[in-house]
Amino acid sequence: MTDQKVMIINFGGQYDQLIARRVRELNVYSEIFPNDVTVETIKNYAPKAIILTGGPKSVYEEGAFTLPEEVLQMGIPILGICYGCQLLAKMLGGSAQTVTDSRMREYGKTTTYFDTDSPLFYGILKKSVTWMSHGDKITCLPGRLKAIANSKKCPFAAIADEENKIYGVQFHPEVTHTVYGRDIIKNFLIRVAEVRPDWRMADLKETLVSQIKQTVGDGKVLLALSGGVDSAVAAALLKKAVGKNLTCVFVDHGFMRKGEPDLIEKTFSDGKINFIRLNEQQTFLSKLKGVTEPEQKRKIIGKTFIEVFEKIADKIGEVDYFAQGTIYPDVIESGKNEAQTIKSHHNVGGLPSVIKFKKIIEPLRSLFKDEVRILGQELGLNEKIVFRQPFPGPGLAIRVIGEVTEEKLNIVRKADAIFTEEIEKAKHFKPAQYFACLTNMRSVGVMGDKRTYSYAIALRAVETEDFMTCEFSKLSFSLLEKISLRIVNEVAGVNRVLFDVTGKPPSTVEYE
Repeated sequence: MTDQKVMIINFGGQYDQLIARRVRELNVYSEIFPNDVTVETIKNYAPKAIILTGGPKSVYEEGAFTLPEEVLQMGIPILGICYGCQLLAKMLGGSAQTVTDSRMREYGKTTTYFDTDSPLFYGILKKSVTWMSHGDKITCLPGRLKAIANSKKCPFAAIADEENKIYGVQFHPEVTHTVYGRDIIKNFLIRVAEVRPDWRMADLKETLVSQIKQTVGDGKVLLALSGGVDSAVAAALLKKAVGKNLTCVFVDHGFMRKGEPDLIEKTFSDGKINFIRLNEQQTFLSKLKGVTEPEQKRKIIGKTFIEVFEKIADKIGEVDYFAQGTIYPDVIESGKNEAQTIKSHHNVGGLPSVIKFKKIIEPLRSLFKDEVRILGQELGLNEKIVFRQPFPGPGLAIRVIGEVTEEKLNIVRKADAIFTEEIEKAKHFKPAQYFACLTNMRSVGVMGDKRTYSYAIALRAVETEDFMTCEFSKLSFSLLEKISLRIVNEVAGVNRVLFDVTGKPPSTVEYE
């Protein structure tokens, strides 16, 4: 393992793993540690740099997260982001009034002015856009610190104690909306901390395989194989680690896209892995009867998945571990440490508290979708699997707003197939993710001179690198018109088609 390591101390922000990802993109190894990390742990880890994340708390609140004072005297370069920036201002000689509640909350894309003489902002424009998301602000600086960036509402958008290589930024350089965010992180790591970029994804592959071997030993593993890239990469890792002790089970819950169950079986039942297909459509559909609340749907689906896998494990015999392809966006939206729950994913927050397996193995839990794809390529997986269109574990059940019925599933499945077919035919570009959703709204229409009262289909297409943030795809009006005409003409029960132009935030990629 490289000795060029970065320690990320997490204060409960939504973007902690995104920071780690940005660091890894620069070929620098990073790990996330909890906010109560000890001085001894830091000394033993021996990081070349420390990054402090954002968080939902206020530094002036009773019980607010902090750092041991000794950390600031260790000579390790430090970059504080949002909460981390405010914490540095407070700890470096600040008073009770250094950080206060701002009457004018700053959120979203913000014009920011930089002191480009600072090594942190080397090579960027003096004026650019950053992503702000804070309700508190730094109102004054103690003697050791100086301002190196500002915005209209934030006079201390970035601060520095350059002699001791301590920096803070109020904005979020880790999100794509900050135009020079990657450059700022790179400047901190390479120019300020002088970290040597010598880490590669191939190193992670070997690390993950080693960790699985250490955890599982000679135990048997049952993997929930959905057919998507996440579970397929998890399968490849587990096969490399445990070989014949892996059994992959595809549960057809009835919520798949058109033709997918048969495609998944054809792809994975080639004899290279132990593969089992279970048809459980009626089991899942009956459990969701009358259920309309999204969180309840996800939890029921998660619980039912575990029940089904426990049954098959009993039949197989002596299964010790349950594995799944959980990735980081699933984890962070389901709530992690001090981070707020946005929605419970069936494979994270939707799981029951008690299961029969020794442990749940989630080798991809710290990775983003694009990193999973890179890892898949490192493992030699087929390109068609690696770059397959993302699909949530609960499937169409969370693309039907309200109660899930067989009729509604058929409607959204047909509409989604048309949308996918036309996107594929367009060829000029493909959104990162695109799908049809059946809204719970019915409206009046007219078809064949007759009044209709039918459902509205919402189309969603987004551009993103990491699925933590996204913007809607600017599909052409002619393409949207073609898709709309096909859906209302070919899908019974639909008389209206809508196109979603909302980004994330404030929305999420999926509707439920």
